[in-house]
Amino acid sequence: MKIAKACVCCGTDRLKRSPAILMPFLACRVFGWESVEITPDWNMRDLAPGRAHALCNTLACEDCGLLFLDMRFDDEEMAALYADYRGPAYADTRARFEPGYERRNDILNGGSAYIPAIEAMLAPHVGTAPRVLDWGGDTGLNTPFRGKAALHHVHDISNKPVVDGAEIVDRGRALGERYDLVVSSNVLEHVPEPAAHLAEITAAMGPDTILYLEVPHEDVIRLVPDRADRPARKRHWHEHVNFFTEEALGAMLDRAGLSPLARVSHPVSAGGKGSHVFSVIARRQAHA
Repeated sequence: MKIAKACVCCGTDRLKRSPAILMPFLACRVFGWESVEITPDWNMRDLAPGRAHALCNTLACEDCGLLFLDMRFDDEEMAALYADYRGPAYADTRARFEPGYERRNDILNGGSAYIPAIEAMLAPHVGTAPRVLDWGGDTGLNTPFRGKAALHHVHDISNKPVVDGAEIVDRGRALGERYDLVVSSNVLEHVPEPAAHLAEITAAMGPDTILYLEVPHEDVIRLVPDRADRPARKRHWHEHVNFFTEEALGAMLDRAGLSPLARVSHPVSAGGKGSHVFSVIARRQAHA
């Protein structure tokens, strides 16, 4: 794990910070850390009794407005967090810290109901039977055009079995194929270097390939208009370690050599609760 010194979207070092905590599930799953109760029998001279959690910082980019966790997990830590993602061991550990999580996990594993709306958004650009790569697509359950695509490849670190009709591919295979549509849905909010990750995804695109990018439009971004107020509102960090603004998305796309064709924020329902997401359709810039 390293500590970010610059914005992971636009690259500037103009950052503000505000103290926060790493949520107990994340601290345990990634580092094996547990919170601890400081009691009077500890005989601490300068620390008051109370429960101690893992400390971190909320960073706010003064240029593009990105809010993000200062901790940037390395490959080993990401593998620990996302191995068998939403599988039995993951759900059991998370439910220990978040009672009742099992029900939400079951709903999430059942798939997202809003995928037909995404397909309707994409169909004018790729048709109804595209060759699809879902980068970070878990089991492929929520890949647009699942069951209709001419080709359905999934590239993911979770190593879980994929749905019927899908095929797991490694990075080398993905870079050697031709795709009409590359999907990155609800991935970049999880990764330590989202701009670099997007550039890696772009390498799997040809000049005519369409990218569908989806990330959460988090409430603290969407509902708090003054950027200066946002860091103090974000006091805890869980799996989503990057909270994107429109400007942050634009900076990432430009650095990856992509031109947006459409970008919309819209409400969706997943995991038994409502939220908002940014849906972005893009393609390679003509000179990229």
